[in-house]
Amino acid sequence: MNESPQRAEDEDPVGDAAAPDPGSGILRVFGRQLKRFRVRAGVERSEFGARLGYSASTIAAYEQGRRVPPPRFIDQADELLDAGEVLKEMKEEVARAQYPAFFRDAAKLEAEAVELHVYANQAVPGLLQTEEYARAVFGMMRPPLGEEAIERRVAARLLRQEIFTKSPSPLMSFVIDESVLRRPIGGRTVLRGQLEQLLLAGQRRTVEVQVMPLGSEENVGLAGPFTLIETSEGRRIAYVEVQNVSHVHTERRLVWGLEIKYGILRAQALTPQASLGYVEKLLGEL
Repeated sequence: MNESPQRAEDEDPVGDAAAPDPGSGILRVFGRQLKRFRVRAGVERSEFGARLGYSASTIAAYEQGRRVPPPRFIDQADELLDAGEVLKEMKEEVARAQYPAFFRDAAKLEAEAVELHVYANQAVPGLLQTEEYARAVFGMMRPPLGEEAIERRVAARLLRQEIFTKSPSPLMSFVIDESVLRRPIGGRTVLRGQLEQLLLAGQRRTVEVQVMPLGSEENVGLAGPFTLIETSEGRRIAYVEVQNVSHVHTERRLVWGLEIKYGILRAQALTPQASLGYVEKLLGEL
């Protein structure tokens, strides 16, 4: 079956707001491959989309590299088009394209981590955020993100949380400033759901959550949030982000300094058990 002329419905209905972040050339490469296999199979966009539960315009957006296809779509498309796992092999890189450009390297390292240690004093760490909290965080960005960009980033944030289901699961710890837990981002209902999520996370055997109380006279983390990562190869890495400008540090002296700081933060914060009790207390105040 020959390729039909592109129809108006194939145009992006939401404009630049749905466009991926700069540097996501992998989406264009994936899209070209997807189209090549579809045309080879002699299947129209509308028919192909109908078989997988997508509109022709969505298939067009995937083929033109304007939207990030979900992993399940990639698996189904590869099998339906008999692509010989060519599409599946790009799945990991395609998934990374969901993240803003400044976070992509860190996202890859995070997925490979055997240990993760996070200090947060601005918002709940992304790995612990509920869907509603994440959507509220992205909705407050200025300049504002388009609706589809927000949904893409929310989906990417939730995808990161699959790390909790890995086997073996990495060891993780979080030190969170009390101010973060009192800030009603998205409203009181959203905050309540987020605090409940923290309680559930803190009950995992591989996760420890600690609260840095506002009443503490000592806090060595005033310079801002950071993340420490250790990979299965024994690499120790630090990730620091401020105002969408990020740095992945591998220099041993700098990473060592943040490791020392994190150890002190854990000593200054409430114990994991006391922290969960404190979160329950905050919940009772809402």
